[in-house]
Formats: sequence, C-alpha cells, structure tokens
Amino acid sequence: MRKVVGIDGTFLKGQYRGVLLVATAQDGNGQCYPLAWGIVDSENEDAWSWFLTQLKEIIGDTDELALISDRAPSIKKVISTVFEKAHHGACAWHVAQNIKNKFKCADIMGSYWSTVNAYRCEDFTGYMIEISNRYPRVAEYLEKEVGFEKWSRCHYPGLRYNITTTNMVESLNSMLVNVRDFPYVALLNVIQEKMSKWWNDRRIVATAITTPLTPSRESELRPRFAQSNGRHTSQLNPITYHVKGGELEGVVDIFNKTCTCKEFDIDKLPCVHAVAAAHHAQVSVYNLVSPYYTKEYYLLAYGETIYPVGSQSQWDVPNEVVTRIVLPREVKEKKRGRPKTSRFPSVGEFRKRKNRCGKCGAYGHYKKKCNSQTGSTEGNPPTNVPG
Repeated sequence: MRKVVGIDGTFLKGQYRGVLLVATAQDGNGQCYPLAWGIVDSENEDAWSWFLTQLKEIIGDTDELALISDRAPSIKKVISTVFEKAHHGACAWHVAQNIKNKFKCADIMGSYWSTVNAYRCEDFTGYMIEISNRYPRVAEYLEKEVGFEKWSRCHYPGLRYNITTTNMVESLNSMLVNVRDFPYVALLNVIQEKMSKWWNDRRIVATAITTPLTPSRESELRPRFAQSNGRHTSQLNPITYHVKGGELEGVVDIFNKTCTCKEFDIDKLPCVHAVAAAHHAQVSVYNLVSPYYTKEYYLLAYGETIYPVGSQSQWDVPNEVVTRIVLPREVKEKKRGRPKTSRFPSVGEFRKRKNRCGKCGAYGHYKKKCNSQTGSTEGNPPTNVPG
C-alpha cells in the first residue's frame, strides 16, 4: 500500500451528534482503502490527537509517510506533534475552494490546477508567473500563507505519488450520507458490512487478474508503449539513456528509476521516456514499476477477511473496559421546525439552484421556454374550487 493517507471528518446527525473521523489510503488499483474510523464529539485538537495517536499505532511514523488533509488549524497542529517524521500535505481541492471564496477569481482555476499537477519546477514557475501577473494576491497567498510545499506536486518534500486531494476520504463520506443519523453502534455495523463486502469483492477481482499490474495501472501504462514508438534512444552509460522525440526529451536512469521529466520519479510508473529506454536496454518495463501497483500487492491488500463483530453476548471485553464509566454526550434541546437534513456547503462550494417554471410548475426550465400549451397545476394551488 502506498504510504499516502487522507484524513477528514464528517458530522453525524443522530441523537448524540458527533463527528466521524476517517483515515484512508488507496490500493494499487486507485480505490479507497479505509484504515481507521473514530467517533468523537467534535473536530478539535483533543479529538484529532486521540485519533491520530491510535492511527500511529497502526501505520507507524516514517519520513516516507504522507498525510493529506484540509487546512483546518486543529489538524495541522496535531499532525506535526503526533507524526514527527511524516510529511503533511494540503488538499489541493480545499485550497482551490478557499481561493474562489477569498479572492473571487474562479477564472484562475485552470492555471492553478496546472501548477498543482506540474511535475517539473520549470513548468510550475511558468504557471505561477501567469497567476502572479493576473492575481498577485492569489500568488502571495499560495506561496506565503499556504506554502508551495503543501499543495504543489513538484515541491512536496515527501512522496505523495499522484494523490493531490482528499477525494478518497470524501468518497467514503458520501457512501455514508444516508446512514449518518443512525445510532453509533448501528452506524459502525453498516461500515463493517460495507468493508466486508469490499474486501471480498476486490479479492475476487484481484484473483482473476491476468496482467502483471492492477487494471487501472495497466490501462494507464499500456498507451505509453505505442507513444514510445519512434522515439530516438541513445545509451549514455550502462544505466542511463537519452530519449528524444515528442514535446519533451528525457534522460532516464533505469537503475534508480528516474527521468528528468520527473513523472517517473513521482508516480513510480514508467513514463514514455522510461518505456523507450527499457525497450532499448531490452529490460522488461514491468521491472521498473513500483511493486505497489502489481497484482501480488493487490492480492495481499485484501488477503484478510473482515468478520462481523457478532452479538453483544459473544463479545470478549477486557475488564478495564467493562469497569470504565462512560457518560453519553449531552443532548441539546431540539430546535423548532423541521430538522435540517442537508449539510452546509463547504467554504467556496457552490450549489446550483433549480429553476422552476411559472407556467407549468415543473423544475428545470423557465416560463419562456415552457413547451406546455395549457399549463399544469402541479406545484400550484388549485383555482376555481367550488365552495
């Protein structure tokens, strides 16, 4: 499993409210691989400290570890305290939302995402100059307030591969959108059942794979075989090759698995230059791929079975837990009116408003574009009702 972990929280809507904290990685096929779940009272420093301390017991702490989150102050402070060696990165999507909300410049997003995804610092600098010329305050915000090393692929001090956002965590949150009002135990049972199904289904898929790599990585690598055709490759020394042709040439080190285009270095999947160099050196391209993308690692990730917890009468609970006094959260008095079921939009998040026709009452179009000849009473109060 690549050592890139996304962390985030989502609020719960049951009687005792609270927040569900999640930590997840990605398997070699690019799918969510949940590592830990935790229910806390709110997203504060104490809650994150407890959760991340438990997470550290599972995954350890190393300079090869990358932790990706939004820029909430409570998370940022605790990560640096609990994980002293790991590198912390900011979710590029949340940074983009902050830019749109703070500076009202959605038209700069194309250049921003180009800087996020740039593999080479030369390309990054060019895009940043473009941003600076149009919106100097945005450029200053990205450099001084956020920091290039937090969101830029080419400046990140650790290894986060092609993962620039916490979308993998958001996918888990959306999976639970209809059960967040469940009692805590029922919610955790739903999570366990979902994880059990995922593990079994993906184990079946992994067993049936006939290629050296996972399906997503195989489909990503395959086109590069054709793209490498026609490239002029010359050997510089026993392990280094110069590849010309296309928009960008590259110098490939097949022993250290690097290329001057930096795509090979960061993604750990051979770029077009590396594929051409491997063919010239008569080396299998698959030998240059990170083992995290292989069928073997994919099978290992889902080798274990997630069993149900079982009924409470079958639990083997340690005495120290049994004797511990745990008080329920204080239940706040319910507000008048219908309970709110939809969440508040995140900072910079915009929701499209549905249009309602004034003629027929249907949604999705205006009165001027209504095709109804007589009009419908749907959604409108009835008229001419006998008294």
